[in-house]
Amino acid sequence: MELLTLEHFAGCVNETFAAEYDGMAMEFVLVEARPLASPHPGAARAPFSLLFRNAAPIVFPQKIYPLRHGRVGEVGIFLVPVAQERAGFLYQAVFN
Repeated sequence: MELLTLEHFAGCVNETFAAEYDGMAMEFVLVEARPLASPHPGAARAPFSLLFRNAAPIVFPQKIYPLRHGRVGEVGIFLVPVAQERAGFLYQAVFN
């Protein structure tokens, strides 16, 4: 398995990732992909954060979601709900 990096996602901001939860199809839109400060220079990958929005009226639990995208493929990403806004809930994934 290839180590995911910020470069895998940087060109996908404002694009939709498909997922399923309890047999229900849903979509997460990548709204931000940004680098994080690295406490360990020379690590296998530079740390980064992804922020997704889901427009469902309910918050989904933190867990690994298999997300599918045309260029990225299918990847399991641990998403944590971090905020609610008018357009839906925001979910964050942090890669160290």
